[in-house]
Amino acid sequence: MTTRYDQLPQAAETPPAPRASFAHRVWRGRPEDPGWAHPAFWALLAATFVLYLYNLSASGFANSFYSAAVQAGSTSWKAFFFGSLDGGNAITVDKPSTFLWPMALSVRIFGLGSWAVLVPEVLMGVGSVAVVYAAVRRRFGAVAGLVAGAVLALTPVAALMFRFNNPDAMLALLMALACYFTVRAVEDGRTRWLVWAGVAIGFAFLAKTLQAFLILPPLALVYAVCGPVRLGRRLVQLGLATIALVVSGGWWVAVVELWPASSRPYIGGSQHNSFLELTFGYNGLGRINGDETGSVGGGGGGMGGGGRWGTTGWDRMFGAEVGGQVSWLLPAALILLSAGLWATRKMGRASATRASFLVWGGSLLITMVVFSYMAGIFHQYYTVALAPYLAAVVGMGTGLLWERRAETWAGAVLAAASVASGASGYVLLNRTPDHLPWLRWLVLVGGLVAALGLLFLGRAPRNLALGAASVGLVAALAGPTAYTLSTVNSAHTGSIPTAGPAGASMMGFGGRPGGRGEGMRGGFPGGMPGGQNPQGQGQGQGQTPPGGAGGQGFPGGGFPGNNRTGEGGRMGAGGAGGLLNGANVSAQAEKLLKTDADTYTWVAASIGSQNAASYQLATNKAVMAIGGFNGTDPSPTLAQFKRYVAKGEIHYFIAGGGMGGGMGRAGEGRGGMGGESGTASGISTWVEANFKKVTVGSATFYDLTQKKAG
Repeated sequence: MTTRYDQLPQAAETPPAPRASFAHRVWRGRPEDPGWAHPAFWALLAATFVLYLYNLSASGFANSFYSAAVQAGSTSWKAFFFGSLDGGNAITVDKPSTFLWPMALSVRIFGLGSWAVLVPEVLMGVGSVAVVYAAVRRRFGAVAGLVAGAVLALTPVAALMFRFNNPDAMLALLMALACYFTVRAVEDGRTRWLVWAGVAIGFAFLAKTLQAFLILPPLALVYAVCGPVRLGRRLVQLGLATIALVVSGGWWVAVVELWPASSRPYIGGSQHNSFLELTFGYNGLGRINGDETGSVGGGGGGMGGGGRWGTTGWDRMFGAEVGGQVSWLLPAALILLSAGLWATRKMGRASATRASFLVWGGSLLITMVVFSYMAGIFHQYYTVALAPYLAAVVGMGTGLLWERRAETWAGAVLAAASVASGASGYVLLNRTPDHLPWLRWLVLVGGLVAALGLLFLGRAPRNLALGAASVGLVAALAGPTAYTLSTVNSAHTGSIPTAGPAGASMMGFGGRPGGRGEGMRGGFPGGMPGGQNPQGQGQGQGQTPPGGAGGQGFPGGGFPGNNRTGEGGRMGAGGAGGLLNGANVSAQAEKLLKTDADTYTWVAASIGSQNAASYQLATNKAVMAIGGFNGTDPSPTLAQFKRYVAKGEIHYFIAGGGMGGGMGRAGEGRGGMGGESGTASGISTWVEANFKKVTVGSATFYDLTQKKAG
């Protein structure tokens, strides 16, 4: 029988310590759980696992930029540790390496392939669902835990990113763990839980740097106020947790910064070969204020402003750019969070029930605010960070109000949440009117009918109350489920994937979302940011040719980040890739690069990481990315490149690559949109002037072992 929340002791609401062993609790559940709870929990995890595995290989290597680093880490322990893009350790990716480690270990064991790269991400998704379930079930019951787990599993952006190889999957899992550990610390006051929370945030920093620190303020503040021990001990515990965070997140940084730069790879994304510069600049404050040196350009304005990375302002999470990714139950979550805080207002200072709402709700709110106003690089898939917090709040609020359903106000709040979720689902589904056009009306009507029943929850028979709640839950989850099924049924490649059917997320670049020339799925409208196209004509028409191929925009047809077919944004066979997608490598080009490959440190070099990554994944051999991701990093210098060539360490130079297939030339803009940096351009010019050209299909190579006559 579930304990009523208003009957819990005010000073300490810690449940009695279970007598069963840990192994027993894992496999058979806690003694106080109903008999059906644990089988239902395992069924939820199994269903999530199957859902996320479905059609997984359709995405191939997903983001080839990170998959190339995974391949490198599977062949070189040095590349594994530093996160090098290539086994020759020329340059790293633009993030710390921790998130790559599970995938690299998987590839070491099972060999290079799509499943070996992506299944670890699926397991992180299943783990996140388990953590959210466990956190909610402890204080709000098994049904609330199952609701929270289902909400997370069926959030479209979660289904996207837990099947993709960006760092966000590991980040979401670790952030959920940090919240769980903090609430456990409030329950019993044990230091170990806070230390584990610090460790989780520290390793989250090693997955995606400063984004991991967004939830530090609410977590630290909640324990400082609500911890069940005396104030002095609370402060000591927070100090120990801080030490754990610094050690777990700083050891790798210290090694990288102290390691001689001459014997480690260049830190990709930085302009001075410094991880600290990368952390606080391009990956840190630059994301907030838009001043991102070495990137493709920030932008963005203040409230309601239209920046290069979409419209900023309080309603950003509900707009056409982001809404379909994560915001289906966001209005309902905000209603339930407010109700939960009101309902627990008279509980004792150390109330773990109220602390649960403060921890998960505070994390949701602070992340929402930062995402809504950040003026720098912002992609729709970042919102996966919201999914665990949102799911937990929905589960907790639903569980708490259901237990208090005899009170009229509780039924009214549940009815309001049902109306909000039905209206939100209708609006979001209406943005893709050709996708299941009947569903939006079903969601709206279902939400309203459920709300009518929930209004009289306290006076209705139990079966009728359960029926109304079930209708409301089904209506609330119908929209995100439809988008999730569309997501798992589609291929997603490139650097900016988005969830849902075509048209579900229209990123307005410097203007309002949607419309011809103003938006596109996951990429830049009208070709290049700032209105430039690869030919430098600045037309920015934003036309999407049939099938995502040909036409204006990025080279090779389509656009960067076009992720529906697995081929969008790529060149024809053997052609150069662009900024956000790689190249299709022909069998002839693969054969050329594999010839005498073991003689060289790098079988080839190419401007830009995506182009280099495609050839590396095709050949399973190291390919040097000149200039890093954008082609704008000053690595290697022309002098260094000449030394590599003189020593016979590079076989071929691949023409094109960089931003839009080598569109720029010397000095057209570091960190802007003009193509590769002066360093990369200088290398291109030197190679073209001194070495023999080899054409294979539509691809052009320069043999660095064969100089031109004279």
